[in-house]
Amino acid sequence: MKKNVMVCVTQQKTCDRLIQYGHDFLGDDNGELFIIHVAHYEFKFLGSTKEGEALEYLYQKALEYGANLTVVRSNHVLDTLVDLVEKNKISHVVLGESGEIRNENNIIMQFENKIKGIAELIVIPAK
Repeated sequence: MKKNVMVCVTQQKTCDRLIQYGHDFLGDDNGELFIIHVAHYEFKFLGSTKEGEALEYLYQKALEYGANLTVVRSNHVLDTLVDLVEKNKISHVVLGESGEIRNENNIIMQFENKIKGIAELIVIPAK
């Protein structure tokens, strides 16, 4: 089976370790690496120099790792991520641990429940 790995990132440059993990996890397996950033409409998007630099950084990382980069705006971040998992036939999703308490209302748990049986969720602990 083809292994497609989706790495969910923010605009922070610290997400490099997540991209690196996704790349290493894919290894030499037949599949693709997807770097995904979903921005909520409430947040500024490319309205500042720092955001432009962050997007350029993500673009460079995608080139470096031979990954597909998708940047999307959505008021429904979770549903958009689930749609991308299905559309890109993702087998594994890599994301960083959030600062939220891990319970059934936590966005990571909600996401994991929505993709159960479709893709495996890999949560990378914060350093």
